[in-house]
Amino acid sequence: MSDFPTDERQKPLTIRMHDSDNVAIVANDGGLPAGTALASSGLVMREKVPQGHKVALVDLPAGGAVLRYGIPIGYAINDIPAGSWVHERLLSMPEARGLDDLPMATTSGQALPPLEGYTFEGYRNADGSVGTRNILAITQTVQCVAGVTEFAVQRIKQELLPRYPNVDDVVALEHGYGCGVAIDAPDAVIPIRTLRNLSLNPNFGGEVMVVSLGCEKLQPERLLPPGSIPVVDERSSAQELDVVCLQDDAHVGFMSMVESILRQAETHLQRLNARRRETVPASELVVGVQCGGSDAFSGVTANPAVGFCTDLLVRAGASVMFSETTEVRDGIAQLTARATTPEVAQAMVREMAWYDAYLQRGSVDRSANTTPGNKKGGLSNIVEKAMGSIVKSGSAPIANVLSPGEKLKSKGLTYAATPASDFICGTLQLAAGMNLHVFTTGRGTPYGLAECPVIKVATRSDLARRWHDLMDVNAGTIAEGKATIEEVGWQLFHLMLDVASGRKKTWAEYWKLHNALVLFNPAPVT
Repeated sequence: MSDFPTDERQKPLTIRMHDSDNVAIVANDGGLPAGTALASSGLVMREKVPQGHKVALVDLPAGGAVLRYGIPIGYAINDIPAGSWVHERLLSMPEARGLDDLPMATTSGQALPPLEGYTFEGYRNADGSVGTRNILAITQTVQCVAGVTEFAVQRIKQELLPRYPNVDDVVALEHGYGCGVAIDAPDAVIPIRTLRNLSLNPNFGGEVMVVSLGCEKLQPERLLPPGSIPVVDERSSAQELDVVCLQDDAHVGFMSMVESILRQAETHLQRLNARRRETVPASELVVGVQCGGSDAFSGVTANPAVGFCTDLLVRAGASVMFSETTEVRDGIAQLTARATTPEVAQAMVREMAWYDAYLQRGSVDRSANTTPGNKKGGLSNIVEKAMGSIVKSGSAPIANVLSPGEKLKSKGLTYAATPASDFICGTLQLAAGMNLHVFTTGRGTPYGLAECPVIKVATRSDLARRWHDLMDVNAGTIAEGKATIEEVGWQLFHLMLDVASGRKKTWAEYWKLHNALVLFNPAPVT
């Protein structure tokens, strides 16, 4: 339901998502000026409306519902005449949907037909998981060792890595945790298991190396207790934890510490270098989907294309995680209805209730989520944002639920509960076992992860044009009528197989743009 341009690019282009919507978003670059007549309705705009922002299609009375995606995204504070710019300052936000009396696994839906014959070239691990990259990761028990470890990592890259051409990279799993925290508090389990499972990500080949200070609260044996590290091969069946402790008496001087890290790293590099890619089914992909720097086009172009691709992946037997609790909270009824069982639905309710309580303890609610950039891009509030975010999950049944920091053990579509913060969400999805990441953006963000390839999808053609060497896929062609959601979804699917195989690099990999890992720690800091 769009006013698509025909021959002239600047003809009015508006997009309405549902038959019942009483607003539409302006899609033209630069917006539309006052006096513009919309071709589909003949409505004349009363004022300039920026790109991505909403125009009232009918007179909206004070207190009346403003409908987008067929649901109320807000209520008019005052009368809003047809043709007016509808933005966040004119709306009051709906109350959050209660967590009682929800539809629980009520949408049977039609089973998606299997998608067979698709493969990629990956690194198969001893525990059965598959990596898309071959990386040596150095775990740190505490922030205190970060400087020493980073110094050592730079030397490893310069002096050792060239000798091991089959190893893609060396990364330090730096974080801000490990000491000065209430490590025995109930919620401390979240950052501890997150760091443990980060260390076991399939892209690290089962090689676990730890740098410890010695006096920290998070001791290596607590982080990675016996039995937590899978067997790599017959030489490591004892599974002794490989730890370099900087406070050991054997270390005399800074360089002694660094040389110790290099010696241990070389042992792991030798084993990683012996690994080779092999053909594996697409079912071995573990994909995390996320959005950041969202705008009003996110729910129109990029996220629906990702949702279509999500369905393709599930049909191929792969694992897909969608997350960002506050950004799907307002669609909880949709989610619980799509659960495969009442137990899965109840697990989603449990995670939402926990997060509601977490926000309440901080004296904020879900409305704190929407950023200035989101609003500048046309999103009035978290309700509108959520409706556009949730479509990344596609239409497949939701088969699994993960609490923050847990490791994924099942195929299909999973709701992995995380904060909406880009950095924390990405970190938690890595801990769950993600080996490939898809990130949509409308405002633009150069987000990337050293531990996993990140494919970035632009919601608008203008962003894809300006950030041509940062965006991997342009979904803005959907809004322009040059491509369909299905076509961009298939484009993304094929690109994912190429990136997973190492045949193509993402722009974030090319430029080595890497965001920090950020652990989610809801427990007190002492």
